[in-house]
Amino acid sequence: IPLMKVNVMRETAREKSFLNNFLKEHAYRLPLVSTRNSNITTVPLKNVMDVIYVGNITIGTPPQEFRVLLDTGSSDLWVPSISCLSPSCYKHNTFNYQQSSTYRNITKPFAINYGSGSVEGFIAHDTVRIGNLVSIDQPFGLSLEVYGYDNANYDGILGLNYPNMSVMRVIPVFDNLKKQGAISEPVFAFYLTKSKEKGSVLLLGGVDQAYYKGPLRWVPLTKASDWIVHMESITMKGNHIGCYHGCEAVLDTGTSRILGPTRLVNTIYRIIGAKLEGSQYYVSCLTTSFLPPLLFKINGMIYPVTSPAYILKDPQGRCYSGITGGTEKYGPGETWLLGDVFLRLYFSVFDRGNNRIG
Repeated sequence: IPLMKVNVMRETAREKSFLNNFLKEHAYRLPLVSTRNSNITTVPLKNVMDVIYVGNITIGTPPQEFRVLLDTGSSDLWVPSISCLSPSCYKHNTFNYQQSSTYRNITKPFAINYGSGSVEGFIAHDTVRIGNLVSIDQPFGLSLEVYGYDNANYDGILGLNYPNMSVMRVIPVFDNLKKQGAISEPVFAFYLTKSKEKGSVLLLGGVDQAYYKGPLRWVPLTKASDWIVHMESITMKGNHIGCYHGCEAVLDTGTSRILGPTRLVNTIYRIIGAKLEGSQYYVSCLTTSFLPPLLFKINGMIYPVTSPAYILKDPQGRCYSGITGGTEKYGPGETWLLGDVFLRLYFSVFDRGNNRIG
């Protein structure tokens, strides 16, 4: 399992517990991404208190519905099996394979350890539908044991990363859709809202210009195997926060916040006057509009993250930082995760065909 995903999902699980306790333009142009005749599928997403974004899929014939986390940080699809005996499974929708005429079991086990939780089960094949797209004979995981997801606001996870990131070593849903001709172009995009339950969408197979203004700024991936780009600098209020000699930035819809090395994030806390209370760093809500923006320089373009974006509210209405530390656990080198706090500000296109993000 990629080390990066362990901590991404640890952060996601921590958010669920908290929730329940209450660029220069790249050389390529847009026509290479979306043509007039391309068919774009729009999948509505539900914004759960600015913590996660979930969408509905169905599996089997007749279809059984599941709410899944759409995650660019992983590649596999899994949902709970009806045979799962873990307490978490009793709180979520489970897949009854005996009721699906298109189900096929290959009796291959899988196990994924996410740090704060784990999933174990077996790999099966069945028809998966997302929006109006159909992935025939799609490999996916059926969990028999699930730990750490009792309070999760979703049944399973649908990964949108590259095939090499698959822990199950199977073809991901997006790749299977492309292989079977269900989508004309290997492109998907996210439009994420803040403070609104409805309005967020996942676009599959192209780009809808109704969701953004201005030109798309293309950033090449550091390698054609993960949604990682090179970042040149991070500054706040004239202070150089990080990326002194460049660093890696992971664009990940599977985590709620912006994550960075703890030592560097502590500098941000000092600048904004955030104080630790329990597991969160809080600020006075009266000062939120006066806090400085955090500036990310990627491919020559400055992407500001303003205080209304990086300051979140807990269920009691108190204001806390949407920036947190911990990425030093991934290993040597400076890494930042640009999660939903960042992605809510910028309509984001994930272009598999050209190995770039817009």
